[in-house]
Amino acid sequence: MARTALNRSARRALRPRRLLGIDRSGPPPPETLPGAPLNPWTIPNAIGFARLAGIPVFLVLGLQSGDGRVASASALYAVLGGADYLDGIAARITGQYSRLGVLLDPLSDRLLVAAGIVVCWKFELLPRWALAVLLGREVVMLALTQLGLRRGVDVRVNAVGRAAVWPTMLSLWLAMVSVTWVAEALLYLGLAGALVATVLYVRDGVAAQRGRPSSSA
Repeated sequence: MARTALNRSARRALRPRRLLGIDRSGPPPPETLPGAPLNPWTIPNAIGFARLAGIPVFLVLGLQSGDGRVASASALYAVLGGADYLDGIAARITGQYSRLGVLLDPLSDRLLVAAGIVVCWKFELLPRWALAVLLGREVVMLALTQLGLRRGVDVRVNAVGRAAVWPTMLSLWLAMVSVTWVAEALLYLGLAGALVATVLYVRDGVAAQRGRPSSSA
């Protein structure tokens, strides 16, 4: 009976929707919960470390360009952004979940978004007021995450925040590739989603602190 349940779980884990992170039903892996060992030496974490290492390289390439639109910087940004899916897929294929991976993934995303904002701000590739709001939101989320960890509250990425990442990164990338209204439209879409997600994070964090259950959006 136990082996049958295990086989069913394994088959479910290998389904395309599960591999791509679309199906996130069920409890989180115990290796990712607060109090679990960080376990840094995994394939997904190696991808995360590579993403972090690539961010300063992107900044150097982008900031040293004449107008913020250089192929090397935009190509690297696309790779670093796409790798956000790669580490999750690697974790689901290998089963190498870790506490560090849960903390590292959103940190890498926020730093990558911040790096894109810096380049777009310098060369005015997107409206600066929107970039300022987005950067402020990322700083607030870093602070909330640190506060939550100190108080034993795990700030996990909710569905709205997860959905907002892609239009945000895509808008920054498009702005570094060419002049197009699509980049600005995606920035507003991603920014709206990010702000809504922040409200939900605060709501869930307050509810968890008070010991009352609250469903993630």
